[in-house]
Amino acid sequence: MMTEDNKLAIIESGKRYFREIIIPNHLQGLKKLRLKDFNINPFLINYLAAFLCGDTSSQSLAKALLYPRTLGTSINTSFGQNIQTFISGLEQVTGGASGIEGIDIEFIDAIDHRRKYCQCKAGPQTINKDDIATIFGHFKYLLNKSRLDKMGLQIDDLIVGVLYGTPSELSANYKVINSHYPVFCGADFWEHLTGDRSFYYRLSKAFGEVVEEENINGSKFINEKVEELAQEISERGGL
Repeated sequence: MMTEDNKLAIIESGKRYFREIIIPNHLQGLKKLRLKDFNINPFLINYLAAFLCGDTSSQSLAKALLYPRTLGTSINTSFGQNIQTFISGLEQVTGGASGIEGIDIEFIDAIDHRRKYCQCKAGPQTINKDDIATIFGHFKYLLNKSRLDKMGLQIDDLIVGVLYGTPSELSANYKVINSHYPVFCGADFWEHLTGDRSFYYRLSKAFGEVVEEENINGSKFINEKVEELAQEISERGGL
């Protein structure tokens, strides 16, 4: 079973990922935002501003635009686009990169104690239909190689590990894969990797601690951008 030092190494690697990649990208994206970057529905945005703030002032409109973008879509996109950096940290803890095309990490499963060959994905909605064929191709190649090299590989040894989410959130594309090869999602994946059911929640909490450790005042940056967008909205006479 994975040692506590190994688990701490994963946590520190995840924190480094947020510290060096996610937070700078998030702040840079916020700083660069201008009104022209939003796809604005004039009917909805006035409603949403009134719903959120009770009026349709320039500041309220700016908040209704900015909050979902900054706290939702932009950070989710950044996390998914840069996930390979996080996976690289897992490689170091589990013994380095697999070296097999299409396999991100290899590890001894803490539950069935067999070596797993894992392709990692960010979240439960992050693959498209074309990805299915790619994953199947990589796994089929490895199964054929196993027969030739007498590796003793079983189908259940080839897995897709989804870093966050729950099985019920898995998209239809993941469910197609799961009908052939196991898809471990969220807490299930981290339990197979570490042997610790609570590790998933421990890891997610650690990511929030990075903001405190770096003493980042997100509200300050958001409020400054709200004022900038509100000024733009006022200058064009509303939305």
